[in-house]
Amino acid sequence: MQTAALNSRATALNDFATTIPGRILLGLAATVVIAASAHVAIPLPFTPVPFTLQPLAVLGVGLAFAPLDAFLVLLAYLAEGACGLPVFAPSILGGGIPQLLGPTGGFLMAYPLVAAIVASVTRLLRPRVKAFPAALIACHVAMALLFVSGAGWFMHYTHHNLYTTWIGAVAPFLPGEIVKAFAAAGIYSALTRSTRT
Repeated sequence: MQTAALNSRATALNDFATTIPGRILLGLAATVVIAASAHVAIPLPFTPVPFTLQPLAVLGVGLAFAPLDAFLVLLAYLAEGACGLPVFAPSILGGGIPQLLGPTGGFLMAYPLVAAIVASVTRLLRPRVKAFPAALIACHVAMALLFVSGAGWFMHYTHHNLYTTWIGAVAPFLPGEIVKAFAAAGIYSALTRSTRT
């Protein structure tokens, strides 16, 4: 009896998630998760770019949503930050437009494309490849774009040379981003396995 009630609630919740209000609510909830992950930040003394859990949340959004929805969720996140809501990692710039256009702006502005790429590549590979490798490949492709955008913007903003940009915006973060990609792919694989059973 309880199982039937739980199944009907799960079906009703799943049906609501496919409606426009449901998708909007899920998208706004995702922006809250991204904002919370941005505040798990470790500042580094040699660069204005902090180490955060934000990229893990962005990858998660890409794996959880359809490509367009993932793009729109991250666009909404950037709009929240541009309006001055405290959704970005703590910074001396104080958030808002100055932070979007500051030294970490290239990373932030790439997030909508990163999420959409993760969603697209995963969905493209899924018919031919298992969940974990498909998600892992998608995460690494998206992270490459994130680093190109972030480092390019950092170099432009700070007027540093390539070596200083490598030290300030890429090298210290690569090991952590690889771990985040594996974590996102593992979570995605576990969740897709559990929804099939």
